[in-house]
Amino acid sequence: MKAIGYTQAGPITADNALIDFDAEIPAVGPRDLLVEVKGISVNPVDVKVRTAMAPESGTKIIGYDAAGTVREVGKDVSTFKVGDDVFYAGDLTRPGTNSEFHLVDERIVGKKPQSLDFPEAAGFPLTSITAWELLFDTFGVKEGESQGESLLVIGGAGGVASILIQLAKKLTGLTVIATGSRPDTTEWVKKMGADHVINHRESLADQMKALDIQPRYVASLNGTDGHFASILELIKPRGHVAFIDDPETLDIKAGKMKALSFSWEFMFTRSMFETADMAVQQDLLNRVSALIDDGTLISTVTKNLGPLTAETLIAAHEEQEGGRVIGKNVLGGF
Repeated sequence: MKAIGYTQAGPITADNALIDFDAEIPAVGPRDLLVEVKGISVNPVDVKVRTAMAPESGTKIIGYDAAGTVREVGKDVSTFKVGDDVFYAGDLTRPGTNSEFHLVDERIVGKKPQSLDFPEAAGFPLTSITAWELLFDTFGVKEGESQGESLLVIGGAGGVASILIQLAKKLTGLTVIATGSRPDTTEWVKKMGADHVINHRESLADQMKALDIQPRYVASLNGTDGHFASILELIKPRGHVAFIDDPETLDIKAGKMKALSFSWEFMFTRSMFETADMAVQQDLLNRVSALIDDGTLISTVTKNLGPLTAETLIAAHEEQEGGRVIGKNVLGGF
């Protein structure tokens, strides 16, 4: 099968940072689906892995989001059949989706939204799972509740934020404040449904005071190191802060007087450790798919870079590394 990977970790500017090559079609395990990949998207994790994680041997295939068609099922598969169209975010511990065919455990796979083509559908899984788990699992917000409370989303134009804002506005009563620093990101955050937009290049605490809002929940999706002191100042006592980035140091003792809670969200945890509730990600993706098809959620895809090749994937990685991607970039199949 066709595949794209790398033989040495390093910068995207290096020779052969990503290469086209031929690989064997993987053998299906008992709970596996063999999916013909027809669309993928690029996330920050793709860049982090490619930059820092050297292949154990040979050529390493990465890529996590995918949409495609089931071509073979394992003997214990019960929720899908050959010919089903699916979408999913993969497993950090297994070969990735930058390949013609891909193996994935059925428990983390959802039904592809019928209203989207394959590349656009591939823009949803990882960010949707992350946002859903953050809002409903980590923060413990209940659908239809939380009137009178508010959520601050730092990094409002990114992929996770774009879904998180929509979920909070469509499924809960939260007031949502999100950050954007440029005219295009500010407009995007408003399009996603944020009630207020503030600038993450200025004091978050001062801007929240000006709005006279003290959020109970803060989703710090990037730049946590630079915003942490401001977060502690602006958040409501007994509030909850969740992170998805990798701050170097956090002095969480400073949150003691407000009795704050701190959590990390990592959507690969359930698949990586095969948790007992691993299959909730299938339920989650099926719910997201239905919300897309009924118009509750709108697409967060802003660019399709074309068919999947080493050249187009390099371009996608370059854009991701540049830190200016709004929403999600996607690519088609081979």
